[in-house]
Amino acid sequence: ATATAVMKLHEGGKVDLEEKMVRYLPEMGEGGKDAITVRQLLTHTSGLRSGISSRGDWSGLAGALGEIRRETPTDVPGSAYRYSDINFILLGAIVERVSGEGLDVFCSREIFKPLGMTRSGYLPGNAADTAPTEKLADGTVLRGVVHDPTARKMGGVAGHAGLFTTAEDLAKFSRMMLSGGAGILKPETVRLMTSVQTPEWLPRRGFGWDIDSPYTGLRGNLLPIGGFGHTGWTGTSVWIDPFSETFIIFLSNRNHPSGGNSLLLQRELGTLAAQAVAGYNFLYVPGALPVDPKKGIPPAPAPVPVLNGIDVLKREGFARLKGMKVGLVTNHTGQDRERNSTIDLLHKADGVELKVLFSPEHGIRGEQDHEKITDTKDQGTGLPVKSLYGKTRSPLPADLEGLDALIFDIQDIGCRFYTYISTMANCIEQAGKSKVRFIVLDRVNPISAGVEGPVLTEERSFIATHEIPVRHGMTVGELALMINGERKSGAQVEVVKCERAGLQWYDRCGLPWRNPSPNMRSVEAATLYPGVGLLEFCDISVGRGTEAPFSLVGAPYVDELRFVSELTRAGLPGVGFVPVRFTPDASVFKGRECGGVRIQVTNRDIFRPVDLGVVMASAFHRLYGKQAGISKMLKLTGDRATVDAVLAGKSLDEIRVAWEPGLRAFSTARAPYLLYAR
Repeated sequence: ATATAVMKLHEGGKVDLEEKMVRYLPEMGEGGKDAITVRQLLTHTSGLRSGISSRGDWSGLAGALGEIRRETPTDVPGSAYRYSDINFILLGAIVERVSGEGLDVFCSREIFKPLGMTRSGYLPGNAADTAPTEKLADGTVLRGVVHDPTARKMGGVAGHAGLFTTAEDLAKFSRMMLSGGAGILKPETVRLMTSVQTPEWLPRRGFGWDIDSPYTGLRGNLLPIGGFGHTGWTGTSVWIDPFSETFIIFLSNRNHPSGGNSLLLQRELGTLAAQAVAGYNFLYVPGALPVDPKKGIPPAPAPVPVLNGIDVLKREGFARLKGMKVGLVTNHTGQDRERNSTIDLLHKADGVELKVLFSPEHGIRGEQDHEKITDTKDQGTGLPVKSLYGKTRSPLPADLEGLDALIFDIQDIGCRFYTYISTMANCIEQAGKSKVRFIVLDRVNPISAGVEGPVLTEERSFIATHEIPVRHGMTVGELALMINGERKSGAQVEVVKCERAGLQWYDRCGLPWRNPSPNMRSVEAATLYPGVGLLEFCDISVGRGTEAPFSLVGAPYVDELRFVSELTRAGLPGVGFVPVRFTPDASVFKGRECGGVRIQVTNRDIFRPVDLGVVMASAFHRLYGKQAGISKMLKLTGDRATVDAVLAGKSLDEIRVAWEPGLRAFSTARAPYLLYAR
């Protein structure tokens, strides 16, 4: 409804699609949002985050706009695609400002009533006439109330959510679109909305409509590219095919009563609907768009890069460390944006006395991939290097004697069982005992703020350092505050924060990449690791000893064609699979040819790596039983219920539902320690 309302105002000359958003919402001129156009809001290319938090002391449209005022685009507007509720909250506000009336009133008068959509609108008065939408944590069942928590805080009328309708009413709307507007919109407006309006290097979208993106699996296997549609969070979808003059409406609710996934069903319905169109040849459709259009060259990355903690410290002239004797926990990833080593920067810093270095797993230079790393001496500075991955995994009290502060500067990758955060936790504990300040030079979480997987329920260990999910979505600075607070370590933890955020994907930060460990060779490897890494202790190769660790997965006993078929059936969004054979030259199955899969992330913004890990584990167990040794994934999963569910053949949806209580508790527990907007 929101996009149609905007286009109605555009027809009347009241909204210019190429105009900057601030013309209509002048208060949005802060933080780089002044460059965003109405077009970019409609096509989800504004660069804004996917949504605002529904927590906090705000309410109504004015409150939501107040939250959005503090937002900063994480991508250059027009350069990247990200589906964002913020975009449509802003569009809804534009409709209200320009029309002078509420979005619900405008849509009712201009769209619903003229079309005879008598059962469509916001804030349905008769709750008994609406289906339940969701069961809240307190047991309350929502009925006649929008499920989206942000829209609820806005009063139930929002540009991104809140519309209630029926299949019959949606059929009237779909016929209007197929007939060129039917007096509601002009034919040229319908053509504008339903033709590709995004740059050629991005997924193809119209104004408010999806055309060809990772979300268009609902077309099924036969409908041509060039139709248009939309999906909803609760599993609803509509697809309109102008070539065969067909529309498909699917109303469901995966949130009620206990969660689920409708992606595969949507795809199957798309295929079945096309098969039901008698006499139409979907193999030859004049006017359909090509499958693989020629890609253009995207614009340069954001001109204002992120600063990590060491960059901020350096800019300040190390003022906050003046007069201090310090130790440094670091490795080769401790560097500023010009690749200067943190060791060298602190060693040369005026008024700072660097006394001792501590190294984590893989050593001070990140080149050692074995146990029991010994103490050594740093060649450049002559300083002693105490190994925290040898005889001891925590600094000794004697090592901290005479120090004013212990500084931590290591690049994490956002996964619970990546051990650098375990080293940090041990250092925090000893710093608390030794009454030494613990200073974290914060760094970007390279795989963004996404949170998924089970929260640790097993005993803590070096690969399970704290009660956090597999993919925790926090920076090391935030984790340090949380670990110190929850364990009551008594350390004086300070964080030198990142500037210009610290939770976007690493390659959107303008920072140089260094492999955090020998096999972590790219952002894509880091993205896959929380899922593929779950299988490391099983009788499965996860690609170590190949050119593509964590992208190649398999074993000598695997039939790669059958295995890939099983993975593809799961319908996971944002990822594809290619059957391959490979021979590792190190690690598991060294020198043995393996059948398996090459994993290709096609859209990381909707890809869920832990879901992939569970689906792969289930496929291995279903096809190969004890050969795969899936029970061994308990150490890295950290949750026996998840492993038992996989072994019992439960679905991904059932497993994810079981994670929800832990994830909700984690979200509440971490809130006081968060340093960056989400």
